[in-house]
Amino acid sequence: MKKSIVAIVLMVCNSLLAQVQFEAKVSKNTLGLNERLRIDFTMNVDGDNFDQPSFEGFRIIAGPSQQVSQSWINGKSSFEKTYSYYLLPQQKGNLIIKQASIEYNGQIYKTSPIKINVTAAVEQPKDPNDTQVSADDNIYLVADISKTNPYINEPITVVYKLYFSYNIGITNWRELDKPKYNDFWSQNIDIKQLVAEEGMFKGEKYRYVVLRKTVLYPQKSGKLVIEPLSLDIDVQLPTNRRDMFGRVIVTDGNKRVSAGAKTISVKALPETGKPADFSGAVGKFDFRVTPSKTNLKNGESLDLLVSVSGSGNMKLFNIPKPVVPNSLEMYDPVHSEKVNTVLSGMSGKISDSYTIIPQFKGNYPIKPMQFSYFDLGSGTYKTISSQEIMINVLDGPSANDQPVATTPGIAKNVISSTEQFKYIKLKTNLVSMNEEDFFGSNAFYGLLFMPFLILPMIVLFKRKKEAMDGDVTGNRIKMNNRLAKKYLSEAKKQINNKEPFYVALEKAMHNFLKAKLHIETSEMSKSNIQELLLSRKASPETVIDFIALTENCELARYALTSSSTIQQDFDKAVVIISDLEKQIT
Repeated sequence: MKKSIVAIVLMVCNSLLAQVQFEAKVSKNTLGLNERLRIDFTMNVDGDNFDQPSFEGFRIIAGPSQQVSQSWINGKSSFEKTYSYYLLPQQKGNLIIKQASIEYNGQIYKTSPIKINVTAAVEQPKDPNDTQVSADDNIYLVADISKTNPYINEPITVVYKLYFSYNIGITNWRELDKPKYNDFWSQNIDIKQLVAEEGMFKGEKYRYVVLRKTVLYPQKSGKLVIEPLSLDIDVQLPTNRRDMFGRVIVTDGNKRVSAGAKTISVKALPETGKPADFSGAVGKFDFRVTPSKTNLKNGESLDLLVSVSGSGNMKLFNIPKPVVPNSLEMYDPVHSEKVNTVLSGMSGKISDSYTIIPQFKGNYPIKPMQFSYFDLGSGTYKTISSQEIMINVLDGPSANDQPVATTPGIAKNVISSTEQFKYIKLKTNLVSMNEEDFFGSNAFYGLLFMPFLILPMIVLFKRKKEAMDGDVTGNRIKMNNRLAKKYLSEAKKQINNKEPFYVALEKAMHNFLKAKLHIETSEMSKSNIQELLLSRKASPETVIDFIALTENCELARYALTSSSTIQQDFDKAVVIISDLEKQIT
């Protein structure tokens, strides 16, 4: 009888367990980079300890929102609990939403992983009933290219501008895809501060910000593609609704924009008239060969400076090498570059300095050198020749007096500077013959009495440390000040730059909370922060000041703010962090 009862109980439990359903459903399995994805985690029991997946490759823009429904139909009850999220993809490709889990009656239940295919951005239809201002027609990312059909190694510039209308506001942006310059030599131009300016776009007035400036030198001919820059932008959009004071209600939105791929048709340099010694220099240059002196005595040396100056692809070609007689020893050159890169391209001077030492008395010519380049102005090749340089060695042995064994076809005049003094020992290790005995010396007595001198210092230090450890209130105040300085040091450095200051200040406030409350970035919602701080015995006034200051950081970056206001916000942040450190238990 007992066995029958146990079997029946086990069958009932198994049937109940088999009825537990926990699954994940998505609004679509394929979506564009600019589309939103809804995912619902639905269970038919009231499970505990819901653990969401990490959502790698996505950004949570809303959620989790929880819905619970329960009904009775024909005497049967049904229960459903749902956790909903809205996600925005961060990259293209096949992404995996991993498993979520719940706990019910001591058992762990998990959803199945879901594969999502993210494609390029798609055009989204407009809702005719939506009267809110749309970001689609009010924000654009444009890549301005100075020239689309350059020669190889001719500089072109790419300037990325973000245009946005006066109807919307921008609170933040993130780079999704960085531009790639395959088969280009590239150099970014630093932009110290982003400044909003006015300009015409599509026949209308827009505000715009220059985000990036790049100088490119194409390295091969043909059609070269510049892959686009893509941004994820947080915007504020006005609606047709107003609050009780008559002010327009603004809603937060998100827009992804791309500058689009650009194709550059690069022309090959002409073969007609190309010099045999052409090494790829393109631009406008001057070429000089300058000796430090031409009359030398026996044992003296001279420096031969070979330099190219002007504007063009300064770092992308080789400087000609001098040819000297065998009686002159020439060492490896010292290369120097003084090149400045601006939007128009590279300009400056590059040079090689050779050290030359004569071996015998006599007159030795350094042959003329030639430097060829392609002149963009005339579209032709030009060659600059230097003068022959005569080196006069006034004294020393004659070449006829010294037997020299040479091997045909091997140049003997270039010597590596690292091997010239290879076998000369430059450091000595001399030991004094009269050594002093250690016993009875000053060092002996110093080491002997040192423990007796250090012991009182150790006792005093220990007493002082015990007194400091006993001062609980004082130590807590010092710890509060150290924490405040730690998290606000970066903001203080940027106090004269409005936007970097508020970015650093907001990060400092968030990092302080994450360190004190042991929470992640995904849990940094205002309601959750307020609940956690109040549960840790923080005063309601301090919590309200903290949330108000973080909201002000987001808005003040793009609002007109004086230096006194920035200083007040910094001082307020120091006070708030110190108060929270004292209050949080």
